Amino acid sequence: MEELDTPQIITHIEHNINHSIFDCKWIPCSAKFVVIGSLPKGTGTLEVYEITSGEIRKIKEIERPNSFKCGTFGASNDVERRLATGDFKGTLEIWDLEKSCQMYITKEHTDIINSIDGMGGNVNNCGAPEIVTGSRDGTVKVWDPRQRGKPVANMQPVKGESKRDCWAVSFGNSFNDAERIVVAGYDNGDLKMFDLRTMSLRWECNLKNGVCSTEFDRKDIPMNKLVATTLEGKFHVFDVRTQNPTKGFAQVSLICSSRPNNM
Repeated sequence: MEELDTPQIITHIEHNINHSIFDCKWIPCSAKFVVIGSLPKGTGTLEVYEITSGEIRKIKEIERPNSFKCGTFGASNDVERRLATGDFKGTLEIWDLEKSCQMYITKEHTDIINSIDGMGGNVNNCGAPEIVTGSRDGTVKVWDPRQRGKPVANMQPVKGESKRDCWAVSFGNSFNDAERIVVAGYDNGDLKMFDLRTMSLRWECNLKNGVCSTEFDRKDIPMNKLVATTLEGKFHVFDVRTQNPTKGFAQVSLICSSRPNNM
């Protein structure tokens, strides 16, 4: 008999597509979502779907020369609902999905944008709307959509230091107009915390495996918990309320395994 507390995922709707999906996001305040990916011929695609009467219906499709890798609505409010995307050529774009047009485009990364996050778009009293991107070129860049062209912050290796592939970025600690943190994870297991108020590296550690994703429990409160996932199915949860001067943050690690207990 299956245990009642075993987590279950129940399929609600299924829909087949003919391309690779790299990201998928709900469109705020709607029953719609956008699928971000790459067509077999190597071009990028943005597809908007609507859930109606228990079925999925595609209502819009945008094709671009370069494959899309990631997207976020975090820097846009719930009225405009503008999508920021990163592609395989290092281009950051902001889209008005209603009009199917670009509102912002810049190419300051020299390689694929692996990860993107947004903050300040739909939460009051938490600072300016900003976008953070992490790239294979080893840099983490912060953008203000109201300012064209150059990033407002650029975190990159010092001269002579090897560039590592940045796989994950996320905002946190944005509880007022001054405080904001960016966490970045890299292919060699490095996890770095950047303080945007002081423009400094606040803390770093190495998790021994490539960091696939990072996320705070909530972006708009004083940072409380941070989770980082790595290769080989490992989860690292940090208590980031108190930082020890020498040991950093307390953490607990666990391995996710789908194998039965008797194997």
